[in-house]
Amino acid sequence: MAEAQGLRADARRNRELIVAAARELFLEQGVDVALEEVARRAGVGIGTLYRRFPDRDALLHAVGEQTLTRLAGLAEAAWAEEPDAWHALRRFLRGCAELRLGELSTKLDPHLHQPLRAGHDLRELRQRSIDLLLRMTERAQADGHLRPDIGPGDLALLMTLHVYTPPGLPAGEAAARVAEIVLDGLRAGPGATTLPGTALSGDDLVRHTQSG
Repeated sequence: MAEAQGLRADARRNRELIVAAARELFLEQGVDVALEEVARRAGVGIGTLYRRFPDRDALLHAVGEQTLTRLAGLAEAAWAEEPDAWHALRRFLRGCAELRLGELSTKLDPHLHQPLRAGHDLRELRQRSIDLLLRMTERAQADGHLRPDIGPGDLALLMTLHVYTPPGLPAGEAAARVAEIVLDGLRAGPGATTLPGTALSGDDLVRHTQSG
């Protein structure tokens, strides 16, 4: 992100167009899509793409960085603007579904495994979201809104829920419906089904994310 901030306005705009086009095409066709197709989707020449991103790994890193930045922004806005932790958590998880975070993570994570372990930029971005997720979970349970047998690690798994969208269904509709079903299942109340296994704790979440 520091690189983008140091660019002229037109160069920064081209970079944003390329990253947005790459994200769309990675979701549609996978990360092996031709970079020429990314340039066409962005409306720039292939030379412009290579000036900003010398190889595919650089473009993958940029898409991952943008996604984690948006994720942290979602968490921070939800925490700051919602009336309580339960509503903040619901808004955050809805936002994850709208970002198609699960589908994108499935395609990006194998390629970002080492950068997430070794680099500080992506790891610190991801930690911002984790810290707020831990806070939302603890407060929502203390308020009696979130069922007590749910751990923040369980919620992290729900953040990356991947919902298949049948052909012909409007984009995002299936994920939005499933998100609401899941959110209702998180609410504390009588008659809740006993969950198998044990809740994934905050320590579990930190351990898994730090291992990349």
